[in-house]
Amino acid sequence: MMTKKEWLGTAERVVFNAFQPCAPYVSPFSINNPDGWRYWLIHFSHVYRARQVYNNILHKNASFQAHFGRPGLDMLHYDPNHDGSCLYLFDEEARSSAKIQLFEDIPRLVEESGDVISVMNFYKSIYNSTPAHADDIHASIIENPDLEVNTKTGGKRRKSNTIGADDYIQLKKQRSFFPIFEKEEMKKKK
Repeated sequence: MMTKKEWLGTAERVVFNAFQPCAPYVSPFSINNPDGWRYWLIHFSHVYRARQVYNNILHKNASFQAHFGRPGLDMLHYDPNHDGSCLYLFDEEARSSAKIQLFEDIPRLVEESGDVISVMNFYKSIYNSTPAHADDIHASIIENPDLEVNTKTGGKRRKSNTIGADDYIQLKKQRSFFPIFEKEEMKKKK
């Protein structure tokens, strides 16, 4: 049973839910062991920044850990019948999948937040539910034609590495007409 990838997803959800009361940010990723999923490294934090750094470290050490679920936001909300096998190994392929999923997930979250959200509140709301690298999240925000990042003084961010916690993400007043084609273009680049 332990060698089935599908069981990893169930175990990850159970572990995440069991330890959720221990800290606001919990990272329930298993050690990637091809002979069986028997080891876990669970990271607890009271601040989103620790989880953000932890995610980046997981990507730096690609394939040593694994996550079974969605690559974008809402990592544990997946349907194996619809999403297929969702083994996320923190490698380049996983990062490409995350960018494609983030392209849809981030604007939806901003829209649910009233069309604007501070970057700080955005981080606080996502970092317990995403395996994505911070650079991929920032790139997905800047590259998305429906989003813009504004400074607290009203300036516009144009580069992903300049996004700060004091900035605001908002939906553009004029939304793109063909977002599905842009997503397909990203898949081709993958």
